[in-house]
Amino acid sequence: MTKIRFIDLFAGIGGIRLAFEQAANTLNYKTECVLASEISPDCQWVYKNNFNHEVLGDIRKINQLPPHDVLLAGFPCQSFSYAGKKAGFGDTRGTLFFEILRLIDTCKPKALIFENVRGIYSHDRGRTLETIKHELKSRGYSFDTFLLNSAHFGLPQNRVRLYMVGILGASPKFELISDLGPPDSHSYNCQQLSLFNPLTQPVAVADILEDNPDSKYDCSPEFVEALKNRLNNNLNQLHGRRLIDYRGGNSLHSWELGLRGKCSPEEIELMNRFILKRRNKEFGRNQDGKLLSREQIASFFNYPHLEQILDSLVAKKYLQIVDGKYKPVSGNFSFEVYKFLDPRKISVTLVASDANRLGIYHNDRVRRITPREAARLQGFPDEFILHSNDDKAYYQLGNSVSINVVKAVARDVILNTLSCQHTNKSLMALGWIGGLL
Repeated sequence: MTKIRFIDLFAGIGGIRLAFEQAANTLNYKTECVLASEISPDCQWVYKNNFNHEVLGDIRKINQLPPHDVLLAGFPCQSFSYAGKKAGFGDTRGTLFFEILRLIDTCKPKALIFENVRGIYSHDRGRTLETIKHELKSRGYSFDTFLLNSAHFGLPQNRVRLYMVGILGASPKFELISDLGPPDSHSYNCQQLSLFNPLTQPVAVADILEDNPDSKYDCSPEFVEALKNRLNNNLNQLHGRRLIDYRGGNSLHSWELGLRGKCSPEEIELMNRFILKRRNKEFGRNQDGKLLSREQIASFFNYPHLEQILDSLVAKKYLQIVDGKYKPVSGNFSFEVYKFLDPRKISVTLVASDANRLGIYHNDRVRRITPREAARLQGFPDEFILHSNDDKAYYQLGNSVSINVVKAVARDVILNTLSCQHTNKSLMALGWIGGLL
Protein backbone atom coordinates (compact mmCIF):
# COMPACT_ATOMS: atom_id res chain seq x y z
CA MET A 1 0.00 0.00 0.00
CA THR A 2 1.42 3.39 -1.00
CA LYS A 3 1.97 6.13 1.51
CA ILE A 4 1.42 9.86 1.20
CA ARG A 5 3.56 12.07 3.40
CA PHE A 6 1.95 15.37 4.36
CA ILE A 7 2.52 18.46 6.50
CA ASP A 8 -0.12 20.22 8.60
CA LEU A 9 0.47 23.97 9.10
CA PHE A 10 -1.78 26.21 11.21
CA ALA A 11 -3.12 22.86 12.30
CA GLY A 12 -5.63 24.00 14.94
CA ILE A 13 -7.16 20.93 16.54
CA GLY A 14 -6.42 18.79 13.49
CA GLY A 15 -9.59 19.04 11.43
CA ILE A 16 -7.84 19.29 8.06
CA ARG A 17 -5.53 16.43 8.96
CA LEU A 18 -8.41 14.21 10.05
CA ALA A 19 -10.30 14.88 6.81
CA PHE A 20 -7.22 14.30 4.65
CA GLU A 21 -6.47 11.00 6.35
CA GLN A 22 -10.08 9.89 5.90
CA ALA A 23 -9.98 10.76 2.20
CA ALA A 24 -6.71 8.91 1.64
CA ASN A 25 -8.02 5.88 3.49
CA THR A 26 -11.11 5.66 1.25
CA LEU A 27 -8.74 5.53 -1.73
CA ASN A 28 -6.56 2.86 -0.10
CA TYR A 29 -3.58 5.08 0.64
CA LYS A 30 -1.59 5.16 3.82
CA THR A 31 -0.62 8.56 5.25
CA GLU A 32 2.16 9.91 7.41
CA CYS A 33 2.20 13.37 8.95
CA VAL A 34 5.86 14.37 8.98
CA LEU A 35 5.35 17.78 10.61
CA ALA A 36 2.55 19.69 12.30
CA SER A 37 2.63 23.30 13.47
CA GLU A 38 0.16 25.20 15.66
CA ILE A 39 0.91 28.14 17.93
CA SER A 40 -1.98 27.73 20.41
CA PRO A 41 -1.09 25.54 23.44
CA ASP A 42 -4.78 24.68 23.92
CA CYS A 43 -5.06 23.45 20.33
CA GLN A 44 -1.77 21.59 20.69
CA TRP A 45 -3.25 19.71 23.66
CA VAL A 46 -6.27 18.56 21.63
CA TYR A 47 -4.10 17.69 18.63
CA LYS A 48 -1.68 15.57 20.66
CA ASN A 49 -4.48 13.74 22.46
CA ASN A 50 -6.15 12.79 19.19
CA PHE A 51 -3.18 12.06 16.95
CA ASN A 52 -0.42 11.25 19.45
CA HIS A 53 1.74 13.72 17.57
CA GLU A 54 4.07 16.36 19.01
CA VAL A 55 3.19 19.71 17.49
CA LEU A 56 5.67 22.44 16.69
CA GLY A 57 4.73 25.97 17.75
CA ASP A 58 5.27 29.26 15.92
CA ILE A 59 5.64 28.68 12.17
CA ARG A 60 8.13 31.54 12.04
CA LYS A 61 10.60 29.42 14.00
CA ILE A 62 10.54 26.57 11.47
CA ASN A 63 13.55 26.85 9.16
CA GLN A 64 12.88 24.08 6.68
CA LEU A 65 10.28 21.46 5.84
CA PRO A 66 11.11 17.76 5.55
CA PRO A 67 10.32 15.95 2.29
CA HIS A 68 6.56 15.57 1.80
CA ASP A 69 3.92 15.18 -0.86
CA VAL A 70 1.03 17.36 0.28
CA LEU A 71 0.95 20.59 2.26
CA LEU A 72 -2.18 21.37 4.28
CA ALA A 73 -2.81 24.79 5.80
CA GLY A 74 -5.78 26.58 7.30
CA PHE A 75 -3.84 29.81 7.47
CA PRO A 76 -5.41 32.95 8.94
CA CYS A 77 -6.18 35.88 6.69
CA GLN A 78 -4.32 38.73 8.35
CA SER A 79 -1.89 41.52 7.52
CA PHE A 80 -3.04 41.69 3.91
CA SER A 81 -4.87 44.99 4.19
CA TYR A 82 -1.93 46.95 2.80
CA ALA A 83 -1.05 44.44 0.10
CA GLY A 84 -0.81 45.92 -3.32
CA LYS A 85 -0.05 49.48 -2.28
CA LYS A 86 3.33 49.41 -4.00
CA ALA A 87 3.46 46.02 -5.74
CA GLY A 88 1.42 44.82 -8.68
CA PHE A 89 -0.07 41.81 -6.93
CA GLY A 90 0.48 42.97 -3.39
CA ASP A 91 3.32 42.54 -0.97
CA THR A 92 3.21 39.36 1.11
CA ARG A 93 6.17 40.26 3.33
CA GLY A 94 5.34 40.32 7.00
CA THR A 95 2.24 38.15 6.59
CA LEU A 96 1.68 34.61 7.79
CA PHE A 97 1.04 33.56 4.20
CA PHE A 98 4.59 34.65 3.47
CA GLU A 99 5.74 32.07 6.04
CA ILE A 100 4.03 29.36 4.01
CA LEU A 101 5.73 30.59 0.84
CA ARG A 102 9.08 30.69 2.62
CA LEU A 103 8.70 27.06 3.69
CA ILE A 104 7.39 25.91 0.31
CA ASP A 105 10.61 27.25 -1.17
CA THR A 106 12.62 24.96 1.11
CA CYS A 107 10.86 21.78 -0.06
CA LYS A 108 8.22 21.98 -2.76
CA PRO A 109 5.34 19.55 -2.23
CA LYS A 110 3.40 18.18 -5.17
CA ALA A 111 0.06 19.47 -3.91
CA LEU A 112 -1.30 22.24 -1.70
CA ILE A 113 -4.67 22.41 0.06
CA PHE A 114 -5.56 25.67 1.83
CA GLU A 115 -8.77 26.59 3.66
CA ASN A 116 -9.91 30.07 4.58
CA VAL A 117 -12.96 32.27 5.17
CA ARG A 118 -15.02 33.26 2.15
CA GLY A 119 -14.22 36.92 2.80
CA ILE A 120 -10.72 36.44 1.45
CA TYR A 121 -12.32 36.39 -1.99
CA SER A 122 -13.04 40.11 -1.83
CA HIS A 123 -10.50 41.08 0.85
CA ASP A 124 -8.64 44.27 0.03
CA ARG A 125 -10.67 44.62 -3.20
CA GLY A 126 -9.47 41.26 -4.48
CA ARG A 127 -5.76 41.96 -4.04
CA THR A 128 -5.32 39.31 -1.35
CA LEU A 129 -6.51 36.44 -3.52
CA GLU A 130 -4.56 37.79 -6.50
CA THR A 131 -1.47 37.89 -4.31
CA ILE A 132 -1.89 34.25 -3.32
CA LYS A 133 -2.57 33.20 -6.90
CA HIS A 134 0.41 35.11 -8.27
CA GLU A 135 2.82 33.76 -5.67
CA LEU A 136 1.79 30.14 -6.14
CA LYS A 137 1.69 30.23 -9.94
CA SER A 138 5.12 31.84 -10.00
CA ARG A 139 6.35 28.73 -8.18
CA GLY A 140 4.87 26.40 -10.78
CA TYR A 141 1.57 25.51 -9.13
CA SER A 142 -1.86 25.47 -10.66
CA PHE A 143 -4.39 27.54 -8.72
CA ASP A 144 -8.02 26.57 -8.32
CA THR A 145 -10.51 27.97 -5.83
CA PHE A 146 -13.82 26.57 -4.63
CA LEU A 147 -16.46 28.22 -2.47
CA LEU A 148 -18.21 25.28 -0.82
CA ASN A 149 -21.08 25.06 1.64
CA SER A 150 -21.03 22.40 4.35
CA ALA A 151 -24.77 21.90 3.88
CA HIS A 152 -24.07 20.17 0.54
CA PHE A 153 -21.77 17.63 2.16
CA GLY A 154 -24.01 15.88 4.64
CA LEU A 155 -23.68 18.40 7.46
CA PRO A 156 -26.59 20.48 8.86
CA GLN A 157 -24.68 23.76 8.84
CA ASN A 158 -24.88 26.74 6.48
CA ARG A 159 -21.11 27.30 6.33
CA VAL A 160 -19.34 28.66 3.25
CA ARG A 161 -15.57 28.50 3.12
CA LEU A 162 -12.94 29.05 0.44
CA TYR A 163 -10.71 26.15 -0.55
CA MET A 164 -7.57 26.81 -2.57
CA VAL A 165 -5.79 23.99 -4.34
CA GLY A 166 -2.47 23.93 -6.16
CA ILE A 167 -0.80 21.09 -8.06
CA LEU A 168 2.85 21.39 -9.06
CA GLY A 169 3.43 21.36 -12.81
CA ALA A 170 -0.07 20.24 -13.70
CA SER A 171 -3.43 21.45 -15.02
CA PRO A 172 -5.91 19.32 -13.09
CA LYS A 173 -9.61 18.92 -13.85
CA PHE A 174 -11.48 18.81 -10.57
CA GLU A 175 -14.93 17.40 -10.00
CA LEU A 176 -15.70 20.04 -7.39
CA ILE A 177 -17.96 22.94 -8.31
CA SER A 178 -18.30 26.15 -6.33
CA ASP A 179 -21.74 26.50 -4.78
CA LEU A 180 -22.66 29.02 -2.07
CA GLY A 181 -25.77 27.08 -1.17
CA PRO A 182 -28.77 28.63 0.58
CA PRO A 183 -28.77 32.35 1.44
CA ASP A 184 -29.79 31.48 5.00
CA SER A 185 -30.39 28.43 7.17
CA HIS A 186 -34.19 28.74 6.99
CA SER A 187 -34.44 28.56 3.20
CA TYR A 188 -32.49 25.32 2.94
CA ASN A 189 -34.53 22.28 1.98
CA CYS A 190 -33.23 19.36 4.02
CA GLN A 191 -34.54 16.96 1.37
CA GLN A 192 -32.01 18.37 -1.10
CA LEU A 193 -29.22 15.87 -1.61
CA SER A 194 -25.57 16.76 -2.01
CA LEU A 195 -24.56 18.00 -5.44
CA PHE A 196 -21.35 16.00 -5.13
CA ASN A 197 -22.57 12.78 -3.55
CA PRO A 198 -26.14 11.80 -4.50
CA LEU A 199 -26.02 8.96 -1.97
CA THR A 200 -25.64 11.38 0.92
CA GLN A 201 -28.68 11.30 3.18
CA PRO A 202 -30.33 14.64 3.98
CA VAL A 203 -29.58 15.83 7.48
CA ALA A 204 -31.04 18.43 9.81
CA VAL A 205 -30.08 19.84 13.21
CA ALA A 206 -32.23 17.17 14.89
CA ASP A 207 -29.78 14.52 13.64
CA ILE A 208 -26.86 15.89 15.67
CA LEU A 209 -28.63 16.53 18.98
CA GLU A 210 -27.82 14.63 22.14
CA ASP A 211 -30.76 12.98 23.90
CA ASN A 212 -29.99 14.01 27.46
CA PRO A 213 -27.06 16.39 27.84
CA ASP A 214 -25.85 17.71 31.17
CA SER A 215 -28.15 20.21 32.87
CA LYS A 216 -25.33 22.77 32.90
CA TYR A 217 -26.28 23.58 29.30
CA ASP A 218 -29.84 24.59 30.31
CA CYS A 219 -30.73 28.26 30.12
CA SER A 220 -31.46 30.04 33.39
CA PRO A 221 -34.98 29.71 34.87
CA GLU A 222 -35.42 33.51 34.64
CA PHE A 223 -34.57 33.53 30.95
CA VAL A 224 -36.85 30.57 30.21
CA GLU A 225 -39.71 32.19 32.11
CA ALA A 226 -39.29 35.40 30.11
CA LEU A 227 -39.43 33.39 26.88
CA LYS A 228 -42.56 31.58 28.02
CA ASN A 229 -44.29 34.84 28.89
CA ARG A 230 -43.44 36.38 25.52
CA LEU A 231 -44.48 33.29 23.52
CA ASN A 232 -47.60 32.41 25.52
CA ASN A 233 -45.95 29.19 26.75
CA ASN A 234 -45.52 27.90 23.18
CA LEU A 235 -41.77 27.34 23.17
CA ASN A 236 -41.92 25.65 19.78
CA GLN A 237 -41.98 29.23 18.49
CA LEU A 238 -38.31 29.45 19.48
CA HIS A 239 -37.32 27.36 16.44
CA GLY A 240 -35.29 29.60 14.16
CA ARG A 241 -35.66 32.71 16.34
CA ARG A 242 -32.76 35.04 16.91
CA LEU A 243 -32.39 37.31 19.92
CA ILE A 244 -30.96 40.63 18.91
CA ASP A 245 -31.64 44.25 19.83
CA TYR A 246 -30.84 46.08 16.61
CA ARG A 247 -32.76 44.08 14.00
CA GLY A 248 -36.39 43.27 13.31
CA GLY A 249 -37.69 40.24 11.44
CA ASN A 250 -38.04 36.89 13.18
CA SER A 251 -36.36 38.21 16.32
CA LEU A 252 -36.94 38.55 20.03
CA HIS A 253 -35.71 41.66 21.82
CA SER A 254 -34.66 42.36 25.38
CA TRP A 255 -37.53 44.86 25.88
CA GLU A 256 -40.08 42.28 24.72
CA LEU A 257 -38.69 39.81 27.24
CA GLY A 258 -38.39 42.41 30.00
CA LEU A 259 -34.81 41.42 30.73
CA ARG A 260 -34.00 44.84 32.25
CA GLY A 261 -37.47 45.56 33.49
CA LYS A 262 -40.97 44.97 32.21
CA CYS A 263 -42.03 47.28 29.40
CA SER A 264 -45.48 48.61 28.65
CA PRO A 265 -47.07 47.91 25.24
CA GLU A 266 -46.29 51.50 24.23
CA GLU A 267 -42.63 51.12 25.19
CA ILE A 268 -42.36 47.87 23.24
CA GLU A 269 -43.99 49.44 20.21
CA LEU A 270 -41.66 52.44 20.33
CA MET A 271 -38.56 50.24 20.54
CA ASN A 272 -39.70 48.00 17.69
CA ARG A 273 -40.39 51.00 15.46
CA PHE A 274 -37.14 52.63 16.53
CA ILE A 275 -34.87 49.79 15.38
CA LEU A 276 -36.60 49.69 12.01
CA LYS A 277 -36.87 53.41 11.33
CA ARG A 278 -33.28 54.25 12.34
CA ARG A 279 -32.17 52.43 9.20
CA ASN A 280 -34.09 54.81 6.94
CA LYS A 281 -32.02 57.02 4.66
CA GLU A 282 -34.02 60.08 5.69
CA PHE A 283 -32.24 59.95 9.05
CA GLY A 284 -28.71 59.63 7.68
CA ARG A 285 -26.37 57.37 5.76
CA ASN A 286 -25.17 55.10 8.55
CA GLN A 287 -27.27 52.03 7.79
CA ASP A 288 -27.27 50.35 11.20
CA GLY A 289 -26.04 52.84 13.74
CA LYS A 290 -28.01 56.07 13.37
CA LEU A 291 -28.83 57.99 16.53
CA LEU A 292 -32.23 59.68 16.52
CA SER A 293 -33.41 62.87 18.19
CA ARG A 294 -36.73 63.11 20.04
CA GLU A 295 -38.15 65.08 17.12
CA GLN A 296 -37.12 62.36 14.67
CA ILE A 297 -38.68 59.69 16.87
CA ALA A 298 -41.89 61.73 17.08
CA SER A 299 -42.12 61.62 13.28
CA PHE A 300 -42.99 57.91 13.43
CA PHE A 301 -44.20 57.59 17.06
CA ASN A 302 -46.38 60.60 17.83
CA TYR A 303 -47.65 59.75 21.30
CA PRO A 304 -48.75 62.49 23.73
CA HIS A 305 -46.46 61.16 26.47
CA LEU A 306 -43.41 60.49 24.31
CA GLU A 307 -41.03 62.23 26.71
CA GLN A 308 -42.08 60.02 29.63
CA ILE A 309 -41.83 56.86 27.51
CA LEU A 310 -38.31 57.75 26.40
CA ASP A 311 -37.28 58.59 29.97
CA SER A 312 -38.60 55.22 31.14
CA LEU A 313 -36.69 53.33 28.45
CA VAL A 314 -33.50 55.19 29.32
CA ALA A 315 -34.01 54.45 33.03
CA LYS A 316 -34.41 50.74 32.26
CA LYS A 317 -31.33 50.91 30.01
CA TYR A 318 -33.02 49.85 26.80
CA LEU A 319 -32.03 53.22 25.33
CA GLN A 320 -29.09 55.49 26.01
CA ILE A 321 -28.55 59.15 25.23
CA VAL A 322 -25.48 60.13 23.23
CA ASP A 323 -25.00 63.80 22.31
CA GLY A 324 -28.67 64.47 22.95
CA LYS A 325 -29.84 61.61 20.70
CA TYR A 326 -31.11 58.11 21.41
CA LYS A 327 -29.71 54.69 20.50
CA PRO A 328 -30.32 51.09 21.67
CA VAL A 329 -28.05 50.03 24.51
CA SER A 330 -26.82 46.68 23.24
CA GLY A 331 -26.94 43.99 20.60
CA ASN A 332 -27.08 40.22 20.78
CA PHE A 333 -24.41 39.82 23.46
CA SER A 334 -26.96 40.72 26.13
CA PHE A 335 -28.69 37.32 25.74
CA GLU A 336 -27.82 33.87 27.06
CA VAL A 337 -28.62 32.58 23.56
CA TYR A 338 -28.36 34.68 20.42
CA LYS A 339 -29.97 32.19 18.04
CA PHE A 340 -32.27 29.21 18.53
CA LEU A 341 -31.71 26.55 15.90
CA ASP A 342 -34.65 24.91 14.18
CA PRO A 343 -34.34 21.11 14.56
CA ARG A 344 -36.00 20.66 11.16
CA LYS A 345 -33.53 22.94 9.35
CA ILE A 346 -29.78 23.47 9.25
CA SER A 347 -27.68 25.55 11.62
CA VAL A 348 -26.26 28.99 11.04
CA THR A 349 -22.49 29.12 10.67
CA LEU A 350 -20.63 27.99 13.75
CA VAL A 351 -18.13 30.73 14.66
CA ALA A 352 -15.59 31.00 17.45
CA SER A 353 -16.98 34.17 19.02
CA ASP A 354 -20.40 32.82 19.93
CA ALA A 355 -20.57 29.08 19.29
CA ASN A 356 -21.29 28.78 23.01
CA ARG A 357 -24.50 30.80 22.63
CA LEU A 358 -26.34 28.81 20.00
CA GLY A 359 -29.55 27.49 21.50
CA ILE A 360 -32.06 24.71 20.93
CA TYR A 361 -35.49 23.80 22.27
CA HIS A 362 -35.41 20.02 22.43
CA ASN A 363 -37.03 17.39 24.62
CA ASP A 364 -38.87 20.13 26.54
CA ARG A 365 -35.59 21.84 27.46
CA VAL A 366 -34.42 25.33 26.54
CA ARG A 367 -30.65 25.04 26.39
CA ARG A 368 -27.44 25.82 24.58
CA ILE A 369 -26.01 23.28 22.18
CA THR A 370 -23.23 21.20 23.72
CA PRO A 371 -19.60 21.09 22.54
CA ARG A 372 -20.23 17.59 21.21
CA GLU A 373 -23.17 18.84 19.18
CA ALA A 374 -21.00 21.66 17.85
CA ALA A 375 -18.40 19.06 16.89
CA ARG A 376 -21.07 17.05 15.06
CA LEU A 377 -22.08 20.16 13.12
CA GLN A 378 -18.50 20.22 11.86
CA GLY A 379 -18.41 16.51 11.08
CA PHE A 380 -16.06 15.42 13.86
CA PRO A 381 -16.67 11.83 14.97
CA ASP A 382 -17.85 11.26 18.54
CA GLU A 383 -14.58 9.56 19.44
CA PHE A 384 -12.69 12.79 18.74
CA ILE A 385 -11.41 14.17 22.05
CA LEU A 386 -12.51 17.75 22.69
CA HIS A 387 -10.90 20.23 25.04
CA SER A 388 -12.02 19.65 28.62
CA ASN A 389 -12.88 23.35 29.01
CA ASP A 390 -16.20 23.93 27.28
CA ASP A 391 -15.52 27.54 26.32
CA LYS A 392 -12.22 26.56 24.72
CA ALA A 393 -13.87 23.66 22.92
CA TYR A 394 -16.59 25.91 21.46
CA TYR A 395 -13.97 28.44 20.35
CA GLN A 396 -11.77 25.80 18.72
CA LEU A 397 -14.67 24.17 16.90
CA GLY A 398 -15.88 27.52 15.58
CA ASN A 399 -12.39 28.10 14.20
CA SER A 400 -12.05 24.61 12.76
CA VAL A 401 -13.13 23.11 9.45
CA SER A 402 -16.04 21.00 8.26
CA ILE A 403 -14.56 17.53 7.99
CA ASN A 404 -16.87 16.33 5.21
CA VAL A 405 -15.99 19.23 2.93
CA VAL A 406 -12.22 18.99 3.38
CA LYS A 407 -12.50 15.24 2.83
CA ALA A 408 -14.19 15.85 -0.53
CA VAL A 409 -11.54 18.40 -1.52
CA ALA A 410 -8.70 16.11 -0.45
CA ARG A 411 -10.21 13.16 -2.31
CA ASP A 412 -10.40 15.21 -5.52
CA VAL A 413 -6.80 16.31 -5.10
CA ILE A 414 -5.57 12.75 -4.55
CA LEU A 415 -7.54 11.48 -7.54
CA ASN A 416 -5.97 14.22 -9.69
CA THR A 417 -2.45 13.42 -8.58
CA LEU A 418 -2.06 9.84 -7.43
CA SER A 419 -4.92 7.65 -8.55
CA CYS A 420 -4.51 8.58 -12.20
CA GLN A 421 -1.23 6.62 -12.19
CA HIS A 422 -1.38 2.89 -12.68
CA THR A 423 1.88 1.57 -11.31
CA ASN A 424 4.21 2.25 -8.43
CA LYS A 425 6.96 2.75 -10.96
CA SER A 426 5.21 5.69 -12.57
CA LEU A 427 4.44 7.11 -9.16
CA MET A 428 8.07 6.96 -8.14
CA ALA A 429 9.08 8.57 -11.43
CA LEU A 430 6.88 11.54 -10.53
CA GLY A 431 8.53 11.81 -7.12
CA TRP A 432 5.15 11.42 -5.45
CA ILE A 433 5.34 8.43 -3.15
CA GLY A 434 6.79 9.09 0.26
CA GLY A 435 7.18 5.42 1.05
CA LEU A 436 5.91 1.91 0.52
CA LEU A 437 4.70 -0.51 3.15
